[in-house]
Amino acid sequence: MTTRMQVLLEDDEFAEIREVAKRHRMTVAEWVRQALRRARRDEPAGDPEKKLAAIRAAATGAYPTADIDQMLGEIEGGYLQDHDR
Repeated sequence: MTTRMQVLLEDDEFAEIREVAKRHRMTVAEWVRQALRRARRDEPAGDPEKKLAAIRAAATGAYPTADIDQMLGEIEGGYLQDHDR
C-alpha cells in the first residue's frame, strides 16, 4: 500500500530539486523518495537518553588501556603469532 504526500515548496526550490533529479536521471518523485530514505536511515534509532545512560555506565568501569602505539603493536603481534601456527 502506498500513501500520497503533498509538500509545498517555493518555485525556486522546486526548480533546484528538479535539476538535481535530472542530473541523476530520475524523476523528482523518485529523487525525493530516495532523499527521504537516506534521511530516515541516517536518523539515530532509539532513545538518545538511553544511549547516553549506557555510555555513562560504561565510562565508570576500570578497563585496561595503554598507549595506542603499544596496543596496535600487541594486536599486530597477535596476528603474526597466529599466522605462524
